[in-house]
Amino acid sequence: MEQKVVLITGGSSGIGKSIGLYLKSKGFKVYGTTRNLAKHEHFEIFDLLQLNVSDKESIVSAVNKIIAKEGRLDVLVNNAGVGITGPIEETPPEEVHKAFDTNVYGPLRVAQAVLPQMRKQNGGVIINITSIAGYMGLPYRGIYSATKSALSILTEALRMETKTFGIKIATLAPGDFATNIAAGRYHSPVLESSPYKEPYGNTLKMMNEDVSNGDDPISVAKQVLGIIESSNPKVHYKVGSPLQKFSVVLKSILPDKVYEKLLLNHYKL
Repeated sequence: MEQKVVLITGGSSGIGKSIGLYLKSKGFKVYGTTRNLAKHEHFEIFDLLQLNVSDKESIVSAVNKIIAKEGRLDVLVNNAGVGITGPIEETPPEEVHKAFDTNVYGPLRVAQAVLPQMRKQNGGVIINITSIAGYMGLPYRGIYSATKSALSILTEALRMETKTFGIKIATLAPGDFATNIAAGRYHSPVLESSPYKEPYGNTLKMMNEDVSNGDDPISVAKQVLGIIESSNPKVHYKVGSPLQKFSVVLKSILPDKVYEKLLLNHYKL
């Protein structure tokens, strides 16, 4: 069988790196991306290309390089994303825009760049990495939740539009995993004068602890492989602790106010 070619955005660290390493071990030809290639001169795990999901030219350039070299592109894992936390009232609009540009418009730009080749091949797989946080509006993480929710809904529509071309599209929503996302996340400062100082500060501490104590991202990588190998993948997948996945089930069956009370109790608000 011909070796399948995979493109993973945000592949130099965290979940993206774990996915790339795992897929390479399974015989895939893996290309990862990073915004700054100069920072990864000694990266030898798999091929790394410079790509910024906010820059259409860099996306087209990277995709064209892969197609020119391999003659095909079988799988896109839209993994690149940014975290953002803070009271909605105090989050600068420009930071909200940046989050949506990376987490929603970014994956859309990359999908638009690879779809012509996948249609030409009469097949392909696109996996959009969302988040369990995208299933609910979480306090002090509302902007992030909104970006991942938007990407999830876009995926549902895109999946139906491209079905006749043999292209399989799904979302994969991770819970908390041990990655470096907290280090690169924008968070509104905890202001001494803010009416949100105490609850936001406590929630921020809890979020950081959840990431630090998160599971090994290899679980995400294994689920990605499962989606790729599925002949008829589901629309949405979730990977995380049983409690995190169960929280999505509860959201679908409980009255809104009851679910809200559970979140308020969880975050001690």
